Amino acid sequence: MSTPEEPIARNVRRAAGIHALKEIRGIVDEDLREEAARAKLLRAFLRYGWVVLLLAAWLLARYLGVI
Repeated sequence: MSTPEEPIARNVRRAAGIHALKEIRGIVDEDLREEAARAKLLRAFLRYGWVVLLLAAWLLARYLGVI
């Protein structure tokens, strides 16, 4: 027969496990948000980076007197 402490210990272990899973989920969600932000920034660099390069090349050409 089970002692009265066993259901309490089982409930404590279950509550601790649920809490740990919620913390892990929070960490994973934060990591996914950071990864999405990095991907968004990279897309912006790829989308508009060529404009910056052309502008830099134009400024360099102006400075060197080519244009």
